[in-house]
Amino acid sequence: MIRTGPQQARSWCREQRARGRALGFVPTMGALHEGHLELVRRAKRENEAVCVSVFVNPLQFDDPRDLSAYPRDLDGDARLLAGAGNDLLFSGELEDFFPEHGPELARRGLAAIPREDPGPDAEGLEGAFRPGHFAGVATICRRLFECVDPTRAYFGEKDFQQTLVVRHLARRLGFPQIIVCPTEREPSGLARSSRNQRLSPEERGHAALLYQALLAARAAWERGERRRAALEAELARALAGERIDYAVVRDPERFASEPELLERAQALLAVRLGPVRLIDNLRLDRGAPLAPARP
Repeated sequence: MIRTGPQQARSWCREQRARGRALGFVPTMGALHEGHLELVRRAKRENEAVCVSVFVNPLQFDDPRDLSAYPRDLDGDARLLAGAGNDLLFSGELEDFFPEHGPELARRGLAAIPREDPGPDAEGLEGAFRPGHFAGVATICRRLFECVDPTRAYFGEKDFQQTLVVRHLARRLGFPQIIVCPTEREPSGLARSSRNQRLSPEERGHAALLYQALLAARAAWERGERRRAALEAELARALAGERIDYAVVRDPERFASEPELLERAQALLAVRLGPVRLIDNLRLDRGAPLAPARP
């Protein structure tokens, strides 16, 4: 597996496309786990070449303490990716991804980089609790897509609202095809996340409650409940006593709307355990995943 920086990665990716090879891309912030590796494996099955980026993007952190606490292990990530059959890993610093803003970065910091419009699905939920987060996500994703020019880019469904933002960006740019893959879970049901590394053993065991809350809402749906407020009440009951940022049910195909009666339903929640903020979601109607976003 090749390890390199953004500019060298751009040349390698251009060479793959010039040879007519389908190119799969998995953007990450590192601290990789089985969920990331499953994205890489799927990319390997569906493309002739695969590359992964590792970059802890400061543009999407609203809390500097969260940024500094985010786990980092690039050498460990490289070993995992090599084992998964990845072809190229690239990483770098902010100025490596935005070299045209180098002098301004030195003077003005992050404010020197213009932010991308994240689109209407960035409103509320994560967008409300993490101001500027999705603009930072859209900004780095655009730069990464321009660098790699992938045939397909792969994202995990755990960050459901983020996948809507990225799909909106891809439609606006005209590339790439966005593939959203199912959430990978631990045996307890806890969604795999790099942030799980920061949980104590007791907190990790307790965190399984998030998935149990989502299953309670799905059970209500399967009993015939279609009222949004009633489904959200199921989430609230299951999470009673927890530090909840939100626990809501939305139509996954009309995310900004909040109809009283639902034809499709995605439950989404964010809960704080100790110093860690965890998010999770689940399709309640067991509907087919959203179709890949095509240009």
